[in-house]
Amino acid sequence: MKADVLNIKGEVVGSVDLNAEIFEIEPNMPVVHQYVKAYLANQRQGTQSAKTRAEVRGGGRKPWRQKGTGRARVGSSRNPVWTGGGVAFAPKPRDYSQSINKKMRRLAMKSVFSAKASDKELFIIDELKLEAPKTKVVIDMFKNLNINKTLVVIDENDVNVVNSVRNIKDAKCSTVGTLNAYEMLKYNNLVLTKDALNKIEEVYK
Repeated sequence: MKADVLNIKGEVVGSVDLNAEIFEIEPNMPVVHQYVKAYLANQRQGTQSAKTRAEVRGGGRKPWRQKGTGRARVGSSRNPVWTGGGVAFAPKPRDYSQSINKKMRRLAMKSVFSAKASDKELFIIDELKLEAPKTKVVIDMFKNLNINKTLVVIDENDVNVVNSVRNIKDAKCSTVGTLNAYEMLKYNNLVLTKDALNKIEEVYK
């Protein structure tokens, strides 16, 4: 598959052959679903905690005698029904993390790359170099490419580019090393620099 290489003005300045093993496979959506589910589970801290009736301080004395008062029987003022009582089935710290093996992770990434390429949501630009953070340059690039809600991928961390994209709503900048399938699916369009494309093909071929 051939893809046009564009500049930040949206002009075609060349073409590039996309690796068929990465950008032309049949997307395996069950694997992508499992990857996203594991990714989101691994973002959970699992630190939520509340006290059960056994852990709340006080409540040792029976509030009133069992019989003869006309009121409902009760053994402790710390039962879940009472104000200041414990929580029934209180949440406790736990580990939500799920593991996914390397082979499935690579297949999920390739599936998303291929889906983006087939849906015409993949854009290759020759370079994105900024001498200082300039959000307007990136906004103009998005307008020239006629795209929105975009993930920009560069080969290595560039503070000027990252800070320029960070100021734009529904846009994010990522490096090849931190790229994941969930973020690619979250954004409508995927913009790769030519250097980032070369690194992706080195990593996933």
